[in-house]
Amino acid sequence: MASDSCGRCVSRLCRPEHWQSAAEKFAVLPRVAVVSGFFVPHADAPETDGPGGAIILARAFLEQGLKAEVWTDGLCIDIFRACALAAGFPEQLVRDVEAENALTSFSPEGVIFTERLGRALDGNYYNMKKRDISAWTPRLDELAIRCAQIGVSTIGIGDGGNEVGMGNFYEELSVMLPDYRECLSVVKTDIAIPVDVSNWGSYALVAALSDVWGVWRGHRGEDERAMTEAIVRSGAVDGVSGKAELTVDGLPLSCHEAVSYGLFEIWKKRPDRTENDEGCI
Repeated sequence: MASDSCGRCVSRLCRPEHWQSAAEKFAVLPRVAVVSGFFVPHADAPETDGPGGAIILARAFLEQGLKAEVWTDGLCIDIFRACALAAGFPEQLVRDVEAENALTSFSPEGVIFTERLGRALDGNYYNMKKRDISAWTPRLDELAIRCAQIGVSTIGIGDGGNEVGMGNFYEELSVMLPDYRECLSVVKTDIAIPVDVSNWGSYALVAALSDVWGVWRGHRGEDERAMTEAIVRSGAVDGVSGKAELTVDGLPLSCHEAVSYGLFEIWKKRPDRTENDEGCI
């Protein structure tokens, strides 16, 4: 999850206790919202990183008998709904929201941000090419700020330093990425998880939650392929290449499938794990 395989440095700050703390805190929450969506202006499309992680996370909570919704913006909503259908998550629970009313309409006890841009010091939003893409980024990071004010727990998952939650590591990242300092997110969350690919961080969080719950709630069968094919058909592009292809952050589908299978194998091999393959990979 965080071996710096993409060479972006951010994941060097990740620690196992980030997932442990996040899982222990969120496993017992009855209502959780997952916020995601990253639009790529030069391709006029959302990117492929984000939807899979958000849907697998929300589905895990829902299948555990808890309440869960996925929140995004109008530019990304079609991609997320396509991803939801591919993974068997109710399409109606994927919502186009605004920061002003989302928390009151669903009243979550916890909000997870994954691959969602957070504002920089100047209040604008930047991609990895240091381009200001504020015009294509509705201010859903405001939800993290509002959650802090009213005591709603938050998690931020990111892989570039410009996402919600990466503000927790602003000083460290400013030293590690001095040329990108002005683009780094300053938006903090209660727990932040810096990883190689945001989807991977979401998948690992589901694996950690599965450990707490005692039942596997992650990928099943061909989930990864089905979700990726669905969002690409609906217009999503790789955020690195800008092309509509079965890749995420420049990495082939087989790489992401290997991650999901690997997480299940880790979960299954725990010494206290009883055999329960129902619905598993």
